[in-house]
Amino acid sequence: MAIFSYYKTSKTQKIRYLKITKKNKTYLVFLHGFMSDLEGEKPKNFLNFSKKHDLGFLALEYSGHGKSSGKFINGNISKWSEQTHLLIKKIVKKNNFILIGSSMGAWISINQFKIFKNQIKGFLGIGSAPEFLENLMWKKFTEKMKKETINKGIYHLKHGNYEYPITYQLIKDGRRNKVLNKPINIKTKVTMVHGEKDEVVPVSYSKKVLKIFPKAKKKMIVIKNGDHSLSTKKWLKIIIKELKELI
Repeated sequence: MAIFSYYKTSKTQKIRYLKITKKNKTYLVFLHGFMSDLEGEKPKNFLNFSKKHDLGFLALEYSGHGKSSGKFINGNISKWSEQTHLLIKKIVKKNNFILIGSSMGAWISINQFKIFKNQIKGFLGIGSAPEFLENLMWKKFTEKMKKETINKGIYHLKHGNYEYPITYQLIKDGRRNKVLNKPINIKTKVTMVHGEKDEVVPVSYSKKVLKIFPKAKKKMIVIKNGDHSLSTKKWLKIIIKELKELI
């Protein structure tokens, strides 16, 4: 059983997180995707991996996600990146760490480099989706959808069995968080894992992420028949193998 904790970022805001604290050890920091949480197979697997290999661990649910407080519609990339930064400072402290970013979590991971560049010893992206709000949502909206988003401040986007409340402030904030045009010149290890049959985020996004790390030791893994979440035992095995190499 994973034991969750809560961190108060303000009088009204608390963030739910999972941790293993270690002194002078490398940490794994797992960042989940858009409208996801820490109940899935990935955080469970990375937590168990950390226990097994005597590593520190941190995973959090951004505001409006999972059991963290706040409304999803009030959140955005800037806020979720800031919450991540606060939790890393509180839990990981001065220890080195490896970022594992799933989908939107990869975008939030990239935002941590400007703050923690000396502590980040590796970055593993899973179905990475930086700048997805503009490129994979807004640009594909019809004029009618765009008008509704601007006039009402929100559009309820149906995708499969899910409905995503896309706010105009979220779209605009995404534009303030462009990362694909800013090189990160640090010597670290960067591995991108992407499902060949990802219907949510094209494989090209992981390739774009690798391009912003000109000095990194880079690797790209495309999982045959893999989907967006890559949460089955078979696919998680491949991800864990890549994680071992990063460490």
